[in-house]
Amino acid sequence: MARQLRFTGTDSKVDGCPALHTDENTGEIIVQGPPVTDPEELAQLQHFGPDDAAVAVPRELLVNWGPKEMERVPELVDRETFRRLFVTFKHTAWRLETRRGYASDRQDPDFQAFLATGSSPCDPNEPWFINIRAQTDSGKRVERVRIADNPPTTGQLFLLDYARHNAMAGEDIRYLWREDADRAALPAEDFWIFDSRIVAVLHFDDEDDMLDIELITEPAEVTRYAVVRDTAMHHAVRYDQFAVQVAATTE
Repeated sequence: MARQLRFTGTDSKVDGCPALHTDENTGEIIVQGPPVTDPEELAQLQHFGPDDAAVAVPRELLVNWGPKEMERVPELVDRETFRRLFVTFKHTAWRLETRRGYASDRQDPDFQAFLATGSSPCDPNEPWFINIRAQTDSGKRVERVRIADNPPTTGQLFLLDYARHNAMAGEDIRYLWREDADRAALPAEDFWIFDSRIVAVLHFDDEDDMLDIELITEPAEVTRYAVVRDTAMHHAVRYDQFAVQVAATTE
């Protein structure tokens, strides 16, 4: 069975080589770099077998991107600590949403109204909207990219309709078809990035209920998520443009 490799990082400024990848199943590190082929150099390597390959990589690559510990112990936080991040962040809060639905949405009366009428109501005085307006009015950015199936699920259509309420509060909501997200190698993860230094990964069960929230502050891992953010923002389109695309697929 082929390895499931995840790009970890590179210090290259040009072609992305040398680089590190991680086997998602075993945790093994795959080192990519220019091969060492000089017979005199190979002869100096101890325990070098006939089926082995040697590559040369800068020390900085391993320092910056190599794993810092054998096993990472997740730092889990409660909901209140997580909610505080939306008040204390200094510059940016960014979200990737990849699931086909969320249990919290299905339990929302606004979702039931959407099912009945095709349009979602909104209370602009909800605590979320009050806070987001305060943050964006002060110059901070709150942004999301949502991945949608083709055709979108009912939950995704609800969020697409609801995006206008988020936008009125100051959020920048964008969308990306799942097939395009797959081509861009975006991960199937839900997470927030705060100020490009704290990542909050949201873990869900098979019923779309959020199980826990894991905070990540290790610089190499945060940078990996920031690369995902930049890729998603590059390919995604505004929610209103995406709504036009969705309407065209259902005509």
